[in-house]
Amino acid sequence: MTASLGLGTYKVRVAAQAARTACSQGATWIDTAPNYLDGPGHRDLAAVLDLHPRVRVSTKTGFIHRDQRKAAVASGVITDQAAATGHSLAPPFVRWQTARSLACLGRADVVFVHNPERAGDDRNTVHAALREAFTVLEEFAQAGRIGGYGVATWYGFDTRAFTVPELGALARDAGGPGHHLRAIQLPVSLVMARPIALALDGRGPLAQAHAAGLLTFGSSPLHGGELPDLVTPALADFIRPGTSPAEASLLAAASCPSLDVVLLSASTSDRWHTALNATGSPLSPDQLRKVIDVLAQG
Repeated sequence: MTASLGLGTYKVRVAAQAARTACSQGATWIDTAPNYLDGPGHRDLAAVLDLHPRVRVSTKTGFIHRDQRKAAVASGVITDQAAATGHSLAPPFVRWQTARSLACLGRADVVFVHNPERAGDDRNTVHAALREAFTVLEEFAQAGRIGGYGVATWYGFDTRAFTVPELGALARDAGGPGHHLRAIQLPVSLVMARPIALALDGRGPLAQAHAAGLLTFGSSPLHGGELPDLVTPALADFIRPGTSPAEASLLAAASCPSLDVVLLSASTSDRWHTALNATGSPLSPDQLRKVIDVLAQG
C-alpha cells in the first residue's frame, strides 16, 4: 500500500494557495507550524481549512519564531534568555503557543512536539521535557480542543534520544491509559533511508508506531528539494522505468512499509497530479529493498 499524500508547508511560499490546491487534489493532511515561512503561512491556512472540514491539520509546538519571542516574553511564559535559543518545551510556553496556534488555525487534529531532541544533552532531560509537554497537550486533548498530539523529529530516533515505546510510556505518565498520543513524524527519503530499511525488516520507529496504532508521517521525501539533483537517471530508471528522479524519489518514500502519510511541499496542480501518478502503484517490498541495497553500496 502506498502512503497517502499530504501537504507539508515548510518550504511553501504561499501556504493558502498551496493548501487550496492540495485540498482540490485529494490531500488528506496539511502539516504546518507557527515558525514556518516566518509565521504568516500559519495564519493564512484558516480560511482554507474552513472550506475543507474533512482535511485534517497538524501543527507543532517548540520552535519560537522571532515574531512570537517578544509576545511570549511579555506574556511571562518564557524568559528572554530562553527565547533567544529559539526553542522551548517549557509547559507555560507550550500552553501559550498551542493556544495561539488554535486561534490562528481554528482547529488542530494533531499537535506535534517539534524536535524534542533539542531539549537537552541527555535522554533523561529530553524525556522529562517530553513528559511535561505531553501533560500540557493532554489538557488540550481532554478538553476537546485538539484531537491529539505526537512527536515530529529530525534525528531523535536515529540518536536514540527516545524510542516509540518510550514515547508511549511518557504519554501514559501524562494522560494515563487513555492518553492522546496519536502520531509520529520523521524524515523518510532516499537520503534519510534508515527508517525505510528498518521498516522493511519490521523494525524501527515506523513499524513500532504502526503496531502501537499511531499515525506515521514521512517528512522531506525529496530532502528539501535536493534529491532530484542527486538521483541519476539510471537510478530513477532502476527504481521504476520511465520515471524522473523526482518521481522515483517520491515513489520510494511513499512505498515505505508502515508509513501512512508522505508530506509533499507542492504548490501547483501539475506537481500534485505528477506526484499522485508517480505514487499510484507502490514498489513491492522486494524492489524497495533492492533500491535500499544499491544506495548502501554507494
